[in-house]
Amino acid sequence: MTKSKRNQKPSTIARNRKARYEYHLDERFEAGLALQGWEVKSLRAGRCNLSESYIMLKDGEAWLFGCHIEPLPTVSTHITPDPLRLRKLLLHKRELAQLFRGVQREGYTCVPLDLYWSKGYAKLSIALAKGKQQHDKRATQKDRDWQRQKQRILKQNN
Repeated sequence: MTKSKRNQKPSTIARNRKARYEYHLDERFEAGLALQGWEVKSLRAGRCNLSESYIMLKDGEAWLFGCHIEPLPTVSTHITPDPLRLRKLLLHKRELAQLFRGVQREGYTCVPLDLYWSKGYAKLSIALAKGKQQHDKRATQKDRDWQRQKQRILKQNN
């Protein structure tokens, strides 16, 4: 492997923008995914949607629900692809223990943030998060608008 390949930045496949708006994000983790061959091909083509997905913790394991990976039309004929199937998240035991402890706290949940390639492997960025109140969402929107306006003013002055 050449030096340039090793130092590549992870390329994003899909992003859950709604998560950053709906939740206060606390601890972040990187999880691998147990995928089938057709799913990897679809991810390479960028056919994935994380917007309605969530993470379920049960029996000491983490599972990704609702992640829609659209099968390519060239998928093999001997399998029937299920775009919404459960996908196991691959995490270390200590990371799973942290997630279980966090979810047992009042109001915390585990949400997927980004799906990306890292060193040839599909990785999912997940976070322990607490739901935002309506006034928090308004404050986030107001701050985002102010930052955008500030950039415009600075751009006009230069």
